[in-house]
Amino acid sequence: MKDDRKHPLSDAHSDRTAARHVPDTPQTRSPAYRLAFSDDDFLCRQELRPVRLQLELLKPELILDEHGIESTIVLFGGARIPEPAKKDTARTKTLADLSQFYEEARDFSRLMTERSNGHDNVIVSGGGPGVMEAANRGALDAGGKSIGLNIVLPHEQAPNEYVTPELCFNFHYFAIRKMHFLMRANAICVFPGGFGTMDEMFEALTLVQTGRMECVPFVLFGRAFWEKIINWDALADAGTISEDDLKLFRFVDTAEEAINVIDTWGESTRRGEIPGR
Repeated sequence: MKDDRKHPLSDAHSDRTAARHVPDTPQTRSPAYRLAFSDDDFLCRQELRPVRLQLELLKPELILDEHGIESTIVLFGGARIPEPAKKDTARTKTLADLSQFYEEARDFSRLMTERSNGHDNVIVSGGGPGVMEAANRGALDAGGKSIGLNIVLPHEQAPNEYVTPELCFNFHYFAIRKMHFLMRANAICVFPGGFGTMDEMFEALTLVQTGRMECVPFVLFGRAFWEKIINWDALADAGTISEDDLKLFRFVDTAEEAINVIDTWGESTRRGEIPGR
């Protein structure tokens, strides 16, 4: 949103431009002379971490507000899961078999985007390959927009080509990225994945379990996968979670099942107490 307010003071854009054309002298070449807000070396100092955290929270928030994004549908899932047409390139047979969930993620995103007005229930993914790509691709199939929350990783990468460019963000801080995943979430859908997917899933489940987040529809795609990877009942039997905690999510295998769960979930109230405590 452009700020059209008039004021008598010089604005930051004008001063930044003017500062680029000052006379070349030992004084103006000194790092100390750079404008603080356009000095990358200064902004990357360790002491400026609180400012960088604030900026990473603020920039996407302002842009999403400018585009009228009111609520989202979150898709988490593995970056290594290939689309069915490329499953022969998968590193393992299990990954090749999991390619069906690429298609389910794509179908789910398409169907949800067809029901969206462009402001509510907008698809958001991590912006990478695999299930994330399928999520953004499905939204594009429906002629809609979608959000990608990418993050800088040691290996070279780029956002998948299906993210809406003006809604594609890059993060340094995992924690701030996670906040943006959940701040507008109307539903959370988790597909098979690895450490990153499970990290995102368990953090979101913990927020719901502890009453720090509303009990939004929480869907796990691929019952066979998740019940093989995690012994949910053993956690409840051990008492480290309660039986009621197993009701915080539902298993599904298809896009249609997931939409039915979301539609019939009921009121997304916030827990007032933690069962079993």
